[in-house]
Amino acid sequence: MRSFLKTKTAIALALTVSAGAAHADGHGGVEVLHWWTSGGEAAALNVLKDDLEGQGVGWTDMPVAGGGGEQAMTVLRARVTAGNAPTAVQGLGFDILDWANQGALANLNDVAAAEGWDDVIPAALQQFAKVDGKWVSAPVNVHSTNWVWANKAVLDANGIAVPTTWEEFTAALDTLKAAGVTPVAHGGQAWQDATVFDAVAMSVLGPDGYKAAFIDLDESALGGDGMKEAFDRMAVIRENVDENFSGRDWNLATAMVINGEAGFQMMGDWAKGEFLNAGKVPGQDFLCFRFPGTSDQVTFNADQFMMFDQGGAVSPEQAKLATAILSPSFQSAFNVVKGSVPARTDVSNEAFDDCGKKGMADLAAAASSGNLFGSMAHGHANPASVKNAIYDVVTAHFNGEYDSETAIVELVDAVSIAK
Repeated sequence: MRSFLKTKTAIALALTVSAGAAHADGHGGVEVLHWWTSGGEAAALNVLKDDLEGQGVGWTDMPVAGGGGEQAMTVLRARVTAGNAPTAVQGLGFDILDWANQGALANLNDVAAAEGWDDVIPAALQQFAKVDGKWVSAPVNVHSTNWVWANKAVLDANGIAVPTTWEEFTAALDTLKAAGVTPVAHGGQAWQDATVFDAVAMSVLGPDGYKAAFIDLDESALGGDGMKEAFDRMAVIRENVDENFSGRDWNLATAMVINGEAGFQMMGDWAKGEFLNAGKVPGQDFLCFRFPGTSDQVTFNADQFMMFDQGGAVSPEQAKLATAILSPSFQSAFNVVKGSVPARTDVSNEAFDDCGKKGMADLAAAASSGNLFGSMAHGHANPASVKNAIYDVVTAHFNGEYDSETAIVELVDAVSIAK
């Protein structure tokens, strides 16, 4: 019932907004639907708004709160059904491919050719930005999702070094709990549960096992001993979150680490934007490191802006937006603020802080070694139906509805039905 009411509310919102937004892009501007509503995200988005306004392109903002984008996609479906698609929409992975395969997206090939996108955007991103040789979206960044964020003062006060193994990590959790500090800041939302599980599974299964389970959807990997161990480790993490975690937004969990109320948060590198927005300095106030056991792997998602077909050729405003997004100067300025790394491979790391430089180096190394994988939790490993099926099992287990033995059986069944 809760899910139905949320969907009904989102559709009502979409229809209400669409009435006033129908002419938003008809006066030299763009209407942009997105879910970047936290402080750090809003600060990053302002870089793009300012860039376009400097070119005389107006911006009509349509934010839809919800860090995983599910609410935004519900609103988008209602807008498209009503025949009033926004000019540009934030999108991820298989969601972009789904819209492209429905013929809803504009052809950006002329812009891409003029700007040389094929030469500077990694192939791993292009597979989610091009369909049948047609560019349909403009990549904004590359986020990696298997990060841990820590309050340095809290760790120092408790004699905790950066953990590199699961055993060191659990020892750190025990130390923090004994000191009266919440060990893990977490928000009990399905996409956040899956984000943690993504990193935990990679640490247990390794690259080959992760690929077999979440990309190839191999039943022996989904239901094997390694996956049970991943669920067992999730149960340990569940024991180390506070009682009020249910429903908490991700940025509020980040704030717990920023304020010293918690030691660690497992979250993608968009969390860094919250630390920076709070005036914190990497290496001095907070630490960033890969989830223990995944130092050589990177799981990623990439925010992109889909350009929706407005009934003809790509509009001049859409072309300017796409060009602005992929300009090297914007890629640097935006990602410095956002916490992510550029979608272009030719952007200097000079303006980036220590965490940003590490992110860029890790991404390049993982791409070179074959250890760069689209994130299951963020729609870059399998279609939405499969992702959501995995979400359901992971969240049910995290909330104590299944033990680990039951969870792997349910996971195999859920994926088999969703495929």
